[in-house]
Amino acid sequence: MELRDIEIFLALAEELHFGRTAERLHITPSRVSHAIKKQERRIGAPLFERTSRTVRLTALGQQLCDDLLPARLQIQQAIDRAVAGARGITGPLRVGYSTPWCADLVLRAAEVLRSRHAGCTVQILEIQFDDPLGPLRRGELDVQVSEFPVREPGITSGPVLLSEPRALMVPAGHALARRSSVSLEDLAAAPLITPRGAFPKSLLDFHLPTHTPSGRPVPRGPVYTFWPETTAMVAAGLGVSVVAVRAAQYHDRPGITFVPFRDGPALDYGVLWPSNGPSAAVTALVDLMCELADEKP
Repeated sequence: MELRDIEIFLALAEELHFGRTAERLHITPSRVSHAIKKQERRIGAPLFERTSRTVRLTALGQQLCDDLLPARLQIQQAIDRAVAGARGITGPLRVGYSTPWCADLVLRAAEVLRSRHAGCTVQILEIQFDDPLGPLRRGELDVQVSEFPVREPGITSGPVLLSEPRALMVPAGHALARRSSVSLEDLAAAPLITPRGAFPKSLLDFHLPTHTPSGRPVPRGPVYTFWPETTAMVAAGLGVSVVAVRAAQYHDRPGITFVPFRDGPALDYGVLWPSNGPSAAVTALVDLMCELADEKP
């Protein structure tokens, strides 16, 4: 099967429409149909079920699609790396991070990048929660690793690098501190400390809900600008904070307790860059972070 035919098959598997597939690949619908028929003759069975109104993958077609997608991704990554190598990776590359565990990953990847490309310098900056996307929007950063989800115009979300279970950071004397776990419903039991400033709505709704799943209001506590303020507020009994379980390794101090959630989705941390496209250096750094994040400790 030729690479172009594979591309046509995967595009049709995604679009499930011959016209849209042809438009996407800048070819004619008859070229799409010819390529699919040729593949089906070679395999010996239908890959798609077609009617006058619908196009659907057969079970065999779905299996082929699932098997081909990782290979296509590897090919695209190889091409991207070749393009990056041809263009040359030079600095400075400005990278932001929001948490210490994101910083650890960025620093490891930056060290490898500098060792491979002597002309590249990497500047690493901490993002503040009162303006988490501002530096990226203003062009002060080329890429950042921070909390997902982000659905904002002008910003592209790349791959998820880390996925962490949630915990609730509570005052050591609070009744919730004696629990072995908490529920999202328990957010109604104490004021939730929140960041001040231009925090994106997609992040607020996911990380700092205004209501529990059953509809009970989540009370608001004091606001903070810099993360260290949060641990001080919690220790003083002013409220609670939703964090990653891993935060206990970095932020533990007298007066606070970390209690894991037994429900609710994980907290994802991923890559963000301006929607005008990542540079060769950004592409190389993101590839390295994906590789390092996948390594088992």
